[in-house]
Amino acid sequence: MTADWVAFLTDYGLADGYVAACHGVIARIAPAARVIDVTHEVPAQDVRHGAVVLADTLPYLPPSIVLAVVDPEVGTRRRAVAVVAGEHVLVGPDNGLLPWAADAAGGIERAVELTAPEYRLVTGATTFDGRDVFAPAAAHLAAGVDVSALGPRVDVDTLVRLPDPWLRVGPETVEAEVHVVDRFGNVALAAGATELAGAALDGHARLRVTVGERSSYLPLAASFAAVPEGDPVLLIDSAGRLALAVNRGNAAEALRLRPGDRVTIGA
Repeated sequence: MTADWVAFLTDYGLADGYVAACHGVIARIAPAARVIDVTHEVPAQDVRHGAVVLADTLPYLPPSIVLAVVDPEVGTRRRAVAVVAGEHVLVGPDNGLLPWAADAAGGIERAVELTAPEYRLVTGATTFDGRDVFAPAAAHLAAGVDVSALGPRVDVDTLVRLPDPWLRVGPETVEAEVHVVDRFGNVALAAGATELAGAALDGHARLRVTVGERSSYLPLAASFAAVPEGDPVLLIDSAGRLALAVNRGNAAEALRLRPGDRVTIGA
């Protein structure tokens, strides 16, 4: 498989030269490949956030080699892998970052461990596998190297998976974990329209939102601007999740919520 595109996600930020170094490695090996920078602003070492962003974005990408690096265990014995899923090959650490995105692409078909020395850079460094292991592998794949050449096959059932977010649906009640908070402070829950319908809550104009000991009724609307500026609202976001937002404000700060917290939605 050759690929016109390499989709690139990291927690490197843009203050240093890490992203540019990886771009340079790709350009030297696969100069015809074009790079889509998904984001380099994943919160530092936040594998879960990176996994959510990657899974939400992948369905809108062209067939790609997906290079994803959020790697708190760089330099340890954690595996480096390439995962084939639908039209994509995902390259990155075996720490849970890749499987949700692979699921969004249709499921994992096969995987290999990145061990072949001819597809790595030899720099002597142990703290920059994005440059020395993952970017070269992605670039060689984009240039047409078969994934099987990169290393031995991996049993896909042994790939590290993140825990599924907590979710419970009952009569007129949805209890869900905060799945992700975006840069605007919008709070997306691990529930969507299907769960609202399953709890017979989808026909309500307002719903009770309970966070800890605090409860309030919020409108269920189609947009942020359906409520006055500064007011909170419930809506289905662009990823299909039930989300808490504040029109031109920050719901995470206002409600003191962060990923992993639990929220109850009721009538």
